Amino acid sequence: MYNIEEIKDLIKAVDDSGISELEVTGEANTGLVIRKKPDGVMQQVAVPATQEAAPPISAENTQPLAQEGSDQQQAPSDPNVEQITSPMVGTFYRAPSPDAESYVHPGDRINESSVVCIVEAMKLMNEIEAEIEGEIKEILVENGELVDYGQPLFLVKK
Repeated sequence: MYNIEEIKDLIKAVDDSGISELEVTGEANTGLVIRKKPDGVMQQVAVPATQEAAPPISAENTQPLAQEGSDQQQAPSDPNVEQITSPMVGTFYRAPSPDAESYVHPGDRINESSVVCIVEAMKLMNEIEAEIEGEIKEILVENGELVDYGQPLFLVKK
């Protein structure tokens, strides 16, 4: 499997290069295809490594990744409020399991190493750390909701 830093590096490499598609085969017969559509929007598709060719692009098997400068990337108007954004495409979970308490609630104080949620990507549960210190002001997504790369998840008051 690929960790988030490897996926980010691959996405950046495709975005910075002249290529429009990159297919990588990983362990356990898993693969990853990263495509750049003509409009520049990046797409990530998980495919079995044994598959001969990547599946055709369609709404059912791809999820667009946010680009820098998109509406999702804009900072809140209050200079004392920062966003915690999703480092990957995946499914957002507020707690480590369905019957467990949520990692954070509005009003909770957090520090840089506080785990605030999980984003499941390619069957991997990735604990997301705050990387900032402050107070959770608002949770912007619902439990179980699909999130894009760079999508704001939390507002934090410094």
